[in-house]
Amino acid sequence: MHLVTSRFDCQDAADRTAGLDAAREALAARQCVVLPTDTVYGIAADAFSPQAVATLLAAKGRGRTMPPPVLIPRPETLDGLATEVPDAARKLAAEFWPGALTMILNAQPSLTWDLGETKGTVALRMPDDDVALELLRAVGPLAVSSANRSGNAAATNIDAAEDQLGEAVAVYLGDGERRQGEQDALPSTIVDFTGDVPAVVRQGAIALDDLRRVVPEILGLGEQPAGTEERGSALDAAGSAVTDHPEASASDSGSAGTGAGPGVTDPSETTER
Repeated sequence: MHLVTSRFDCQDAADRTAGLDAAREALAARQCVVLPTDTVYGIAADAFSPQAVATLLAAKGRGRTMPPPVLIPRPETLDGLATEVPDAARKLAAEFWPGALTMILNAQPSLTWDLGETKGTVALRMPDDDVALELLRAVGPLAVSSANRSGNAAATNIDAAEDQLGEAVAVYLGDGERRQGEQDALPSTIVDFTGDVPAVVRQGAIALDDLRRVVPEILGLGEQPAGTEERGSALDAAGSAVTDHPEASASDSGSAGTGAGPGVTDPSETTER
């Protein structure tokens, strides 16, 4: 079946309604959509459809070793997707969700999904964006990575996303520019909870001092104890969290979203969200 690409301006009420309807239909058909988030634009697919996730990875030009993070509609979804959620993770979620925090956790073993080579982890985030949350509440968790070809800068507007992804995406939902002043929008901060001590694996929009105000023991980027480079993770070589953000460092990964551990990747391959 030939993929017909549609584009909608969610700053217009009628177009937003039509766009969200079209996005729901596309996701149900295992196609990809581009949506705004509070960090950068993301490319999304049904997290529970291996075919849809494979389409997302192909659109970005990446393989199964760089799985995407998962965006969720509400904090309560955390326990349905992750297991052994530590108190520290719950505290950060209570403080920073919805917002630019991605958390790498051990995935529920009963889940029938295939995000790639996640080593049993999943990277989760609840975005602080009305359009993204409305779609997530309608369709459930979505595998989401930054809306760009792997190695390129993350898209901060719908034109940049369409220029890079083209007809690989069925529906584009636009909602203005994602920039802060003259600087590119920052990606989410990624915290890995799969080791003995929580550790930042990508420094993003939420500062380390703010994280430590809630969880004092958290390790900053580069402060991991010996051996943590062997952790499994779940961020799309994220998230989103996920991003191929040009500002991410080589130790920022996380993987089901990214791969913060055995999956630590090149700086240009870190994931959004």
